[in-house]
Amino acid sequence: MGVPAIDTRVELRGRGRELAALERVLARVRAGGSAVLVLRGEAGIGKTALLDHAAGRAAGFRTVAIAGIESEMELPFAVLHQLCAPLLGRLHELPGPQRDALSIAFGLREGEAPSPFLVGLAVLGLLAGAAEDQPLACLVDDTQWLDAESMRVLAFVARRLMAEPIALIFALREPARELAGLPELVVDGLSEADARALLASACPAPLDPLVRDRIVAEAHGNPMALLHLPHALGPAELAGGFWLAGRDPLANHLEDAFHQQFLSLPPDSQRLLVIAAAEPTGDASLLWRAADLQAIPADAACPAESRGLVEFGARVRFRHPLVRSAVYQRTPPADRRTAHRALAQATDPHLDPDRRAWHRAQAAPGPDESVAADLERSADRAQGRGGAAAAASFLRRAAELTPDPARRVARALAAAQLDIEAGGAEQADNLLAVAEAGPLDDLRRARLERLRARLVFSRLRCGTAPRLLLDAADRLAPLDAALARDTLLEAFGAAIFAGRLSEGPEQRAVAEAVRAGPSPPTPARELDVLLDSMAGLIIDGHAAGVDALKRALHIVRQEQRSGATAADSRWLWLAFRVIPEPLVPELWDDDAWHEMANAAVRIARETGALSVLPMALTYKAGYHVFAGEFGTASALIDEATAISAATGGAPMMYTSLVLNAWRAEETEAMDLIETTIEEVSARGEGRTVSLAHYATAALYNSLGHYETALAAAIRACQYEDLGFFGWALAELIEAAARSGQPESAAAALDKLTVRTRASGTPWALGVEACSRALLSDDQVADALYREAIEHLGRCRIVVHLARARLLYGEWLRRRNRRQESRTQLRSAYDAFSRMGAEGLAERARRELLATGETVRKRRTGTATELTSQEAQIARLARDGHTNSEIAAQMFISPRTVEWHLGNVFGKLGVSSRRQLRTALSPPKA
Repeated sequence: MGVPAIDTRVELRGRGRELAALERVLARVRAGGSAVLVLRGEAGIGKTALLDHAAGRAAGFRTVAIAGIESEMELPFAVLHQLCAPLLGRLHELPGPQRDALSIAFGLREGEAPSPFLVGLAVLGLLAGAAEDQPLACLVDDTQWLDAESMRVLAFVARRLMAEPIALIFALREPARELAGLPELVVDGLSEADARALLASACPAPLDPLVRDRIVAEAHGNPMALLHLPHALGPAELAGGFWLAGRDPLANHLEDAFHQQFLSLPPDSQRLLVIAAAEPTGDASLLWRAADLQAIPADAACPAESRGLVEFGARVRFRHPLVRSAVYQRTPPADRRTAHRALAQATDPHLDPDRRAWHRAQAAPGPDESVAADLERSADRAQGRGGAAAAASFLRRAAELTPDPARRVARALAAAQLDIEAGGAEQADNLLAVAEAGPLDDLRRARLERLRARLVFSRLRCGTAPRLLLDAADRLAPLDAALARDTLLEAFGAAIFAGRLSEGPEQRAVAEAVRAGPSPPTPARELDVLLDSMAGLIIDGHAAGVDALKRALHIVRQEQRSGATAADSRWLWLAFRVIPEPLVPELWDDDAWHEMANAAVRIARETGALSVLPMALTYKAGYHVFAGEFGTASALIDEATAISAATGGAPMMYTSLVLNAWRAEETEAMDLIETTIEEVSARGEGRTVSLAHYATAALYNSLGHYETALAAAIRACQYEDLGFFGWALAELIEAAARSGQPESAAAALDKLTVRTRASGTPWALGVEACSRALLSDDQVADALYREAIEHLGRCRIVVHLARARLLYGEWLRRRNRRQESRTQLRSAYDAFSRMGAEGLAERARRELLATGETVRKRRTGTATELTSQEAQIARLARDGHTNSEIAAQMFISPRTVEWHLGNVFGKLGVSSRRQLRTALSPPKA
């Protein structure tokens, strides 16, 4: 006997809060905006009913509804394809690169693996285009079972919707890190009164009041439990007051109820439902082909439909995921294999080879090389479509079914590498254990150790990673020289990252291993040239090592300009982790920093390097901080944070630390600094600890709290971190000089001079001259300040130029040279005010007042009244980019760009893009 349908009116009667939230979502979209909502609650709590209600209330909308399906099969972009399928008639409207990326992702054409960000932008464009005709409602049920690629793209789209009339509503059981931070509504159980009403509608005969109360109490307001549990329990249990509390999970009882109904079906209907449960995509035509191969008649569907377990239409839809689970999981393995075998035979090997390979794998009773080889080919195809997680899934199953032990090891190692790159740390760990149990020659043992070291670094970023990577490089050296040198480069990166918290070799030990290790190939790769020059800098010192590093940097810049290596993911990691952030500032080369930061972002965008683009944006933001363009820096940081959130990565706070310090927002800056130190110390990220101490020193020097600044600068200089150690020395010199500790300042100046003289750039020489002036007698100091301003005026580092003017102006005022001091102080005050460096601007203002000049506090420049995203869009528009070009660069839709520009024009009081050129003038010192 079937279970009566849920009375939706009763189920939703107690959902006033949830229904109001859905109405607000739809109202916002009707008004022309975008809205995103995540509904979260346990199985059976009513999320699907709420989605159905939203669909019913979306009058005038175009509604697209999809659902994830629990399965071991990972087909990349499978659910996303279902969402976009009704809209693919607009595919031709997308820009060429986006159209090609989406076509390759969906298997509509062959090509190189598409950029994940281009796929995301293409989906955003497709949805936005459809929404131009009428508002669009996208409803995603059972989000927890989306394939990884679809989840990432939909999370990306959710964070980029703003001015498009689109509602995107997710329903899922547990929190998903990809959706973290999106508007969320937790769907709780029904109230006791509503639960009683629903229970009464489910039971044809009256229940004893004690039994009814026990059922309501144990169901905790879960509508699915209230509807089905009375039919899962025998008369004795109902008469005795329900099951014992806590005997089994609620889902087990629901599955019991569904399974009992399944067992009451005729044999042919049972076999048909097993096939349906084994085919996770709900393809009805495939189901009936497989049923025909098993001689199952078409009327076998009727009993299952009449009992309300499943619907057979264009797609096969189970009443609830627990029905599928009950049927599939409780069917004997041999019968499940029979179903998968029929599905494999019914699947066209040319049109859908991956689904056929998966069904063959599920049908295999044991190792089978033919099936494993099919899965390996599926992994190659998945990787070609940009589905790293799916490729790893295919390879994992291939390894399990490989009869030859040596080949099993090879496939396990390949799968582990893909899992590490796709963020599947737990799966990678298991695969490495499989590989370790097999026959390992020396090379495979060394590759395994390298992957295990990379796994440790990717999972924990802890201080043990340098030692593990160095050991792996040592084992690889006699077996694969190129891979050994690549591993040494990774060890360098790990050692730089670990810094003062390294639990193994520090940078010098890695450098010595490079010197003692394999020679570079002939001709040497760019990576080899850089690796050797880094080793030389660490071992031989700045005076001897800087020239080689400059030559290596020149080669790197040439490669970036040519784009010859843009598709190499290892190059991307190196170029943005090792080169611009630590090494370019180490050389005090602002021109290289500017050029390479821009190239880093460009290459990362073009190649869609998910793990690298936030890093590249953050490093570019760092350049803009020192160029005095705080608004641009803030916009880049926001973009990096949004992309990290969309891809499940940890936010990169490095540049935010420095930006907040220069802005001198003490409370906000110190909250971020203290939180960051606590978090990164636990992970062993010593470099970030040092950066936080440097930021603290810069903050308190800006505020004139020199003793506090000195204590922080001393902590920052306890370890020689590449990149900003010289900056920390400069902060220490100013703080010590102003705190009456000239000996400490002189010692720091000696260390700074070694670096600045070796570099010889205007930036380096200007910082050195300014620092030396702080410790010099009057006549020498005057000349040094002038020299500093002259050098810094020839570079891009506006904050240091303005700071030199401030220090010189303070020095002049204390010697009663008021007119000269006003010139320097006014210039410094104007620059700091425009860029938003409030602490230093206030220092300059107080000094000007002391000279007798009248100075009113003023707000920072007009550009800082804009939001960070508005500021970035305004600058791109000012520089001549079209709305479509801005949208592609910022991963938003052209309509959102147009909406932002409307706000920008209103705030700035301009009416054309041409007027933005004067309204957004860059700061000058």
